[in-house]
Amino acid sequence: MNESENISARYHLPGLFEFYELYRVFLPLFRTHREYFYDWCEIGSIYGAPADCLWGGGRVGSGNCDPRAALRLAQEYGVSARLTFSNSLLREEHLSDRKCNALCRLFSESGGPQNGVIVHSDLLLNYLKKQYPALYFVSSTTKVLMDFQQFRQELARGDFLYVVPDFRLNRAFGQLNALPGAQKAKVEFLCNECCWFGCKDRKACYEAVSRKNLGEPGPEHRCAAPDADGGYRFSKAMTNPGFIGVNDIRNVYLPMGFSHFKIEGRSLGSALILEFLLYYMTKPEYQLRVREEIYLENTLDLF
Repeated sequence: MNESENISARYHLPGLFEFYELYRVFLPLFRTHREYFYDWCEIGSIYGAPADCLWGGGRVGSGNCDPRAALRLAQEYGVSARLTFSNSLLREEHLSDRKCNALCRLFSESGGPQNGVIVHSDLLLNYLKKQYPALYFVSSTTKVLMDFQQFRQELARGDFLYVVPDFRLNRAFGQLNALPGAQKAKVEFLCNECCWFGCKDRKACYEAVSRKNLGEPGPEHRCAAPDADGGYRFSKAMTNPGFIGVNDIRNVYLPMGFSHFKIEGRSLGSALILEFLLYYMTKPEYQLRVREEIYLENTLDLF
């Protein structure tokens, strides 16, 4: 028997707060019409951050739904909820932020699946471990772990349940396959990154976002990537050397013992998030049906 038949892909989806209305329609569909979707995949978590969170990073948060509603939705469908608090420039005085602490308290005290926090700063990690021990922690891709030895060291840390490497390690198959099983279980691959594979400014880009979330002045980051003005295009992401597609997951990563896959897209529109859900989770013969079910929900603004 193919080893991939014994292991499911667990997707970590973007926009818990940003795309609440989309998931409010999609999650019931995923439950009640499971035949529409690949039987080898599940939803591992939905991640995100409300607008105006000092601890936010990676992207400037834009979610404006009630955090309690977002958490209730995740709990109702048995999905782990994650807070994206990957700001890389936090200082001691930022740890007392009332809004971010209230969110962590809410998520740590809820029933159902264990909830988590995606972190960059060790300062924040150590604080959260003491204050909210019921949460689990994910090492953020904003650390830009491109050196495989550094990545292995991060995997060896007991602080993290999952570690998201830089997408440029996605196809380091020889080194990835040599990882022990316990470390393979902690790897969470970023599948659909559109960033230029040759980018040398990724850390600077994330730091610029961290400054914005802190409301601090600093230089604007100017992306030097070819075709940067074109914005995110899924078709372009698919040509990225680090792209992980459905066939890669099914035929390469699952048989190797990897099961966690992160889909990016918090700063994109809900119509594009739907395309990710169709591509990664939905059987081709049912994609139109799922799209119609979503579009016919007349309270949902997909654009």
